[in-house]
Amino acid sequence: MTVDQVLVRQYRPSDRDAVLLLAPRLQIGVASWRDPTAVGSAVAGWIEESLDHSADADRAVQVAVASDEIVGVVTTGQRQHFTGEVDAYVGELVVKAGSERRGIGTLLLRAAEQWALGRGLRRLTLETGAANSSARAFYSRGGYQEEDVRLTKAL
Repeated sequence: MTVDQVLVRQYRPSDRDAVLLLAPRLQIGVASWRDPTAVGSAVAGWIEESLDHSADADRAVQVAVASDEIVGVVTTGQRQHFTGEVDAYVGELVVKAGSERRGIGTLLLRAAEQWALGRGLRRLTLETGAANSSARAFYSRGGYQEEDVRLTKAL
């Protein structure tokens, strides 16, 4: 599959099962000391919530489709930064295992950026696991800069 064979379009309710199958990929890069069962439940919940609210005016869910198969998803919304500015926010961006490094993530990220620009938003923010070096490199190549760092100490 090449990027030319991928269509990014709005999520449809009939896509739900295929999109939910992508949720476990969101566990990549989560700190090793976190409970894997709790992490799995959380990431599934994030996707479910995004799908449940995909028709809301301040949200978007877009899927990447190749050969009638869902190969990626991006969820976008609005979120207020602590400065009071409203930013577009990528809640989840997932590419199906085996479909990485083919430009699908870039297409999905561009779709999220276009959604934000269409709403007059000046920034698009997102979060990823500190240990997810491939995602961090991907976002850096796309012009994203690290803004915040969370530190944790086991007690």
